[in-house]
Amino acid sequence: MGIILSGKTMSEELTQLQIKRVESLHQQGIMPGLAVVLVGEDAASQIYVRNKGLACQTIGIYSRTIQLDDDASESELLQAIDALNADPQISGILVQLPLPKHLNEAKVLARVLPEKDVDGFHISNAGKLFTGQESVIACTPKGILYMLKQGGVPLSGKEAVVIGRSNIVGKPIAMLLLSENCTVTLCHSHTQDLKAHARRADILVAAIGKPRFVTADMVKPGAAVVDVGINRMDGKVVGDVDFEAVKDIAGYITPVPGGVGKMTISMLMENTLEAACRQAR
Repeated sequence: MGIILSGKTMSEELTQLQIKRVESLHQQGIMPGLAVVLVGEDAASQIYVRNKGLACQTIGIYSRTIQLDDDASESELLQAIDALNADPQISGILVQLPLPKHLNEAKVLARVLPEKDVDGFHISNAGKLFTGQESVIACTPKGILYMLKQGGVPLSGKEAVVIGRSNIVGKPIAMLLLSENCTVTLCHSHTQDLKAHARRADILVAAIGKPRFVTADMVKPGAAVVDVGINRMDGKVVGDVDFEAVKDIAGYITPVPGGVGKMTISMLMENTLEAACRQAR
C-alpha cells in the first residue's frame, strides 16, 4: 500500500505553528482578521464558511461573516466588499463561491483589493502566478504542493498530469508544478485517450468532481495520486479517485475525506497571516 498523505495530520501540525505565529504577531501589535462573504443559502457553502470560522477561532484570529440574501443585487455585494476593503480590522477577504447565477463572478472577485485577496483568485494574483512572480496562491493548489513536499514526493524532472482545468485548482496547480520543474500535462473533458496520459504520470492530480473517476488502470505503479474531489455517493463522501482500487498501486495517495480539503483551510489561514504581515509592513 502507498504512503497516505494525510491532510488531517499535516493541518493539525500546521495549526500548532500558526497558533504560535498569531501570538507573536499580537505581541507586535498585528491583529490578523478574515472576512468571508456568503451570498445565499447553499448548504455546502455554509459548511465551508462555518469550518473557516472555526479555524480562525482555533488559531486566534478575528473573523467575520457577511451573509447576503440569495437575491442580493450586484451593487449590494460590491458595496459590502468595498466596506471590507476599507476596514483596517480585515486583512483578508474571501467571497465564497459559487455565487448565484445573476452575479458576475469575475467582476465581484476583481473588486477585492489584491493585497486582501486571500483566495488568490484576483486577476493580478492569478497573472503573477502565471508569470512566475511572487503572488497570493489559491488555497487548494498551495495545499497540494505543501502536501507533496511534506510527504517527500520527488518533483523536479517528474511527469505531472492534472485532470481538470478550472481556474481554482487545475490551472494554478499546473503552474505550481511547472515552477517545481515538473513536465506538466493539463487534461480535460476533450482530452483524447485520457487513460494513456494518466498512466504516464509520476504525479497525478484529479480535480474534476466525478466520483471514483480515476481507476486502477489509469495509475502508474508508484505514482503520487492527489485527489481533490469531494462528491456525495450512497450517503458517503468520496473523491475523484477510486481509493480502494488505487491505494495498492500508488506510491503516495491522499484520502477523501481527511486529505486536500483539510489543507485548503490551513492554507487560507496561512494566506491571511501573510496578508496581515504585508499590510503591517
